[in-house]
Amino acid sequence: MARLPYADLSHPDVSPLVEQIVAERGSVLHLYQMLLQSPPVARGWLNHLTGIRHNSSLPGDLREMVIMRIAIVNGAPYEADQHAPIALKEGMTQAQLDDLAAWESSSLFSEKERAVLAYTDTMTRDIQVPDGVFDAVKIHFEPRQMVELTATIATYNMVSRFLEALQIHTHDER
Repeated sequence: MARLPYADLSHPDVSPLVEQIVAERGSVLHLYQMLLQSPPVARGWLNHLTGIRHNSSLPGDLREMVIMRIAIVNGAPYEADQHAPIALKEGMTQAQLDDLAAWESSSLFSEKERAVLAYTDTMTRDIQVPDGVFDAVKIHFEPRQMVELTATIATYNMVSRFLEALQIHTHDER
């Protein structure tokens, strides 16, 4: 159960945001139900995540692979629950999802994917990225995509930390 109550979605202060979230996301997931406790934060979060998820030139399968890996490293099951179906829809295989926890010993990931995963792990665990890890991933992307990849990793680390600090989980009741 979440550590704080979820927002009242019928409150007039959040109604316009609820409508926007439903229009863009289909429903108001627990993450947004919590964020709506602060409408200004929810609005900024929604705009930022829309940019990362829907306006990026990063391929969807790589984006979702990154998000799923962050969920594993950070122990964020809600994030994994929400993104596993999206990852499959974007082109990851079930076998890749199954091997993601031990990607370093898996043969299911390309050289590019392995470089992205190493970059993701380093940013998530160590913050500072050694030149070797950066150079190995940089050869696969134009500068715009490197910025988008880096922003995606940073953003979903933020998401998982928010979810876990407030103990937001899929099975929570509203």
